[in-house]
Amino acid sequence: MANTYLALPLYRAESALSYFRPTQEFPEHVTMDSPAMLVMTDLRQVTAVTVEASVSIDWALNRMKESGVRLLLVADSHDDVQGLITSTDIQGEKPMQLLKELGGQRSDLRVRDIMVPAEALEVMRLEDVLKARVGDVVVTLKRVGRRHALVEDIEPHTGRPAVRGIFSISQIGKQLGIAIETVEIATTFAEVSAALNE
Repeated sequence: MANTYLALPLYRAESALSYFRPTQEFPEHVTMDSPAMLVMTDLRQVTAVTVEASVSIDWALNRMKESGVRLLLVADSHDDVQGLITSTDIQGEKPMQLLKELGGQRSDLRVRDIMVPAEALEVMRLEDVLKARVGDVVVTLKRVGRRHALVEDIEPHTGRPAVRGIFSISQIGKQLGIAIETVEIATTFAEVSAALNE
């Protein structure tokens, strides 16, 4: 017996038509013992906010403000991660130190000048995050003195490592209902040297 299919009714579109965007609903309240995945921004559910290395740092800061984030992945035209830049990088000491060394004006500084390059990035692996609790992530971020952490997974279509998620200490604090502070720790020899010479 042949299936009978029915045409769906069509309607005139509303004049103020918008479109859905991917969103991730974070649980409002978690505890330190909750699974870590409950506080991770999952890039399978939320589009990563990216920036090109060649744009000015102030343009990047405006992109952060418009997107409501404090971290941008620096990506090239092939969507390969070149590094990352945070609002702390842009609004902190890095730009002033660079201008003191090289001269010029703030408007001359590009994202590539102050970003953390890909070869210096440290990531968590998804396999570890799946077994971790919120408290484990908080302790890790405090120990390394960072406000964010990237989570790496294997992209199933390419078989290559890719950023699957992002942890943000401010997002975790919001979900825990407490303020969590991390102390920025110099991570490269140049940063340690600069801090000692101040």
